[in-house]
Amino acid sequence: MTLTISKFRRLLPVLAVTVFTVACAPLTVPPKSEYPVGRARLVLPPGAWQDLGTSEEAVAGSGGRTSLQTRDVGLRGAQGEWLAALRVQTNRTSDLLGSPQGVGYCPAQQDVMVKDSANGSPVRADCLRFKLWASSPKWLEKNRPDLVQWMASRQIALKAPYSHVAYGYVTEAGVWVVVDALVDQRLLSSRPRNNEEFLVAGRPAQQWAYDLAQAVRQSSGMVDGHLAIPPFPFPAPTSKP
Repeated sequence: MTLTISKFRRLLPVLAVTVFTVACAPLTVPPKSEYPVGRARLVLPPGAWQDLGTSEEAVAGSGGRTSLQTRDVGLRGAQGEWLAALRVQTNRTSDLLGSPQGVGYCPAQQDVMVKDSANGSPVRADCLRFKLWASSPKWLEKNRPDLVQWMASRQIALKAPYSHVAYGYVTEAGVWVVVDALVDQRLLSSRPRNNEEFLVAGRPAQQWAYDLAQAVRQSSGMVDGHLAIPPFPFPAPTSKP
């Protein structure tokens, strides 16, 4: 049967709808875990993440008290072992009632990478701290006893060595985000095989810390507070070391 030009023109809308439907078919991609936390939406990279619940508190600022919510999540490995623990705290609304005293405190520390982009501001914070060997004896107990108590309360025990990333971002425009991440080093760096690889072994971990800070900054400009935790640079191990 011959298809005339007039008939072809009448079929164009049908063909267009068919092509559009095929183009919009859902892609078969692994789902990402998402959890609300305060005014933000926490989006986690692929993995066996476990929700560890939320907690509420309030901080006093120059304009009154601000309500905060903390979301705790953990990543398990192939054998059920803990590979990462993550705490994310945000304010519940965009109405941050003044900055708490000392919010920009971000001192330098030996053997810790510290980047203070707020330059010690008394009213805002942009403080990134990264400790590659956070599993060093008593380091966490001395520097972050609150995390040690929290991990004990959740029965979380990461196998050494692991790293710690802490990032705080607070602005006068009504943003409060504080993130703590304890991560198995196998997710952040590869085992060096020679002196050259040893010298650069910590770079992927350091870059992940920078990417985490950038994700927090970007989330502050999102209407829904979309906070996408960056993927770890190395895949989760398939067995215990």
